[in-house]
Parts: sequence; structure tokens; C-alpha cells
Amino acid sequence: MSETATDPLRGSERARWDRVLLKLSGEAFSGPLEFGIDGATVRDIAQDIVGVKRTFDIDVAVVVGGGNIWRGIAGAGEGMDRAQADYMGMLATVMNALALQDTLESLGQPTRVQSAIHMAQIAEPYIRRRATRHLEKNRVVIFAGGTGNPFFTTDTAASLRAIEIDAEAVLKGTHGGTDGIYTADPKLDPDAVKLDHVNYLEVLNRGLKVMDATAITLCMDNDLPIVVFDLMGDGNLRSLLEGGAIGTLVDGQEESA
Repeated sequence: MSETATDPLRGSERARWDRVLLKLSGEAFSGPLEFGIDGATVRDIAQDIVGVKRTFDIDVAVVVGGGNIWRGIAGAGEGMDRAQADYMGMLATVMNALALQDTLESLGQPTRVQSAIHMAQIAEPYIRRRATRHLEKNRVVIFAGGTGNPFFTTDTAASLRAIEIDAEAVLKGTHGGTDGIYTADPKLDPDAVKLDHVNYLEVLNRGLKVMDATAITLCMDNDLPIVVFDLMGDGNLRSLLEGGAIGTLVDGQEESA
């Protein structure tokens, strides 16, 4: 592991993975609000991250969405140029990243925000080697601005950044009470069945709502597992890192019988 394993702000227990990327949707930041940023919810998320950092010898990076403030595809649906709308969405992710950074640092956790869109006054530009070095120094690195390109989702950004920094898993935290991947929307179909394990091709072929197809294909091509779990469930992130059967695992193995 990294040279900072004796850092007093870093735990000593072995986690399921040594380095992970946590994907947070923008909607998770709004909590009970219809839109915007709910401070109490962001603090809950930050406390979970700090808790696992203090418990485990683990590197944590984060990719944040911006749907609580603006969704590019919605703007395009109202007649706005899609590329312009997507750039607006990237700016929304920076706002969420700064909110998470402020809350993490108020809890004593060192952080860095790296943005795919250059804005030197408030965030570092995304540089892969620098991001890796920050992780080795026990900083939580928050990636904002998506990939920096329109027409790509923050799910794709999460897969891409995870591969670039040699993360061992993408942890996609849901916020609506859904605790994994189901055969159908469990809120609409009472017969929907939770899947504990599914492979990449099944996700693509069955159109399961996990991440967009580009993100899934990137993970499949690089043998990067994804875990979809209920981010807001009490202790779920810690239990997942301990090796608990939390959420749904997506990887290249055949589905369990």
C-alpha cells in the first residue's frame, strides 16, 4: 500500500479493495429537497467517507454528478443545444464537488478537487499522475466536470477515472432507497427480484439500469467490477468494504445459480 499507511487519519484495517472510486449522483446531494444542495445530506455522505478512511487502509476517490442542479439532457429536451446544456451540467458537478470538499475538510479529511474543465481559482486541472499522488498522501480526490466533453455522462467519467487511477472497483451509490439492481423497477413492479450478482453482458443485453452502456463497456473491457448499493443506508459503505453482501456486484464472472 501507500507510504502513508501510518497516517493517524488513515485506518489500519484491510478493506475488500485497496483503492476505490465512489460514484455519487447529483440527486443524492439534494436529500429531501426537490433540487439544490442539502447540507445535512452532504454531511451524512461525508461522514461515511471519513468513517471508512479512519477505519481502513484505503484510497478513496469520488466522481460527482450534477443532476440536483442541472441535467444537460433535460435542457436539450427544452430546445437548448445539447453540447451547451451538457457544459452547464459539468459546471453543476463542480458546485457539488466544492460542497463535498468543504464538508470533508470540516471533518478533518484532506481533499483535492480536480476538474476536467479548467478553473484554476477553485480546482486543480485533472492530471492523472497528480491525482494518484494525492491518493497516496491520504487525500480524498473529488473529480468534477465529468470527462470534460459533452454527450458523456458522469457514469462514464466514473469508469474512466477509475481505470486511469488503477482503482479496484467502482462503487455506485444510489440515493432513492433501492439497495441494488433488480429485474425491474421495484417501486413499480412488486414482482421485481433483486440480483446479488450479474455480469456485464447481462446488464447490457437485458437493459438493466445500472450505468450507461459506455460506462459498462469501459468497465467490462478493463475487468473493473461495479457494486451498486444504497448509499444512504446506515453503515452500508463500511459493510461493503468489510466484504459484506451489500448491493449488487457487476463483473465478468458468470451469474450465480
